[in-house]
Amino acid sequence: MKKKALIVWGGWDGHQPEQVAEIFKGILEEENFEVEVSNTLESYGDSEKLKNLDLIIPHWTMGTIEQKYVQNISEAVIQGVGLAGCHGGMCDSFRNNVDWQFMTGGNWVAHPGNDGVEYMVNIKHSTSPLFEGMADFKVVSEQYYLHYDPAVEVLATTRFPIVNGPHAANKPVEMPVVWTKHWGQGNVFYSSLGHQANIIAMPEVSLIMRRGFLWAAEGKKRSEELGPTSIYGNAGMYTGMGDSQ
Repeated sequence: MKKKALIVWGGWDGHQPEQVAEIFKGILEEENFEVEVSNTLESYGDSEKLKNLDLIIPHWTMGTIEQKYVQNISEAVIQGVGLAGCHGGMCDSFRNNVDWQFMTGGNWVAHPGNDGVEYMVNIKHSTSPLFEGMADFKVVSEQYYLHYDPAVEVLATTRFPIVNGPHAANKPVEMPVVWTKHWGQGNVFYSSLGHQANIIAMPEVSLIMRRGFLWAAEGKKRSEELGPTSIYGNAGMYTGMGDSQ
């Protein structure tokens, strides 16, 4: 049986969300997924439909979202549906929604030098086998500075500062480029690469996204093994987001 994925694109046109969504669709279809592509946030309105998916891919930048949609996605991921995305399409989607940021693992705050900065992406050889065989590579794009969850597992990093600015008065820092985390029984995957479709089409970046999509979609299997009574799979037991609702 084919796995099912939902791609929802929109928001700021500068990130070429429609073109990126088509690339993602092609990757997933090559991996034998049944893919639905949507350009409306109303696609998050049917909570039962979301729970029957294997993977949700948001690609929506600088928007606003109804809280019930965030709750629907959160409940689906808690119960094993994967969540995976890139760049501003996932971690600069809804700046006013801290629940979204908690679930995804971080949020964009700056890209010093804007587009066209040349920097290295350094693959981290961590406990995850996700990037086995991959080497460091160079990219010319936006270099994302992020506020991120210390619970994430960092799989790739970049070094700041590259360009001058007020941030350069601090010591050099390693900034995550790719990370994974868990949200209940669900797998969450994020890559800050992907300003526009040409970056996503880079062989290294498309491979990162392919492996990330496949890993994120594996959470459904773990959910089935643990069963719906697990504390990690029971969305109703989680009340920690109540202050923002």
